[in-house]
Amino acid sequence: MQPKISQIRLLVTDFAGCFRFYRDVLGLPVASGDETDVYASFHLTPDVGLGLFRRDLMAEAVNTQAKPSTADAQDATVVAYAVDDVDAAAQEVQAKGVALLTVPTDRPDWSMRTIHFRDPDGNLVELFSGLKG
Repeated sequence: MQPKISQIRLLVTDFAGCFRFYRDVLGLPVASGDETDVYASFHLTPDVGLGLFRRDLMAEAVNTQAKPSTADAQDATVVAYAVDDVDAAAQEVQAKGVALLTVPTDRPDWSMRTIHFRDPDGNLVELFSGLKG
């Protein structure tokens, strides 16, 4: 068996808000679903998509609904997107009402420039581009 990644799926509590965020703020093309559904997917690459699924329904599917749906903890995941210009992307997402966690920052150890912010469900999002020069 040689698995291939086909989707990153975020388990969310604010489904409609997250759907609008990935569609309207990040501009991802919708592959299926809409903000009234319990599942939707977006095109990231020809082979990989981003899925949104209601957290309570996944808990039911894997029989963990008795556990708390939220917890105070360090981030366990980050969805990172490559962009051509981090500074322009920062201005664009801020103009759409998104608060940045980090301003555009050069990270020489990572060989990239990044910003970080959260979607409406609290998932950590990173936009990055390679360092110039």
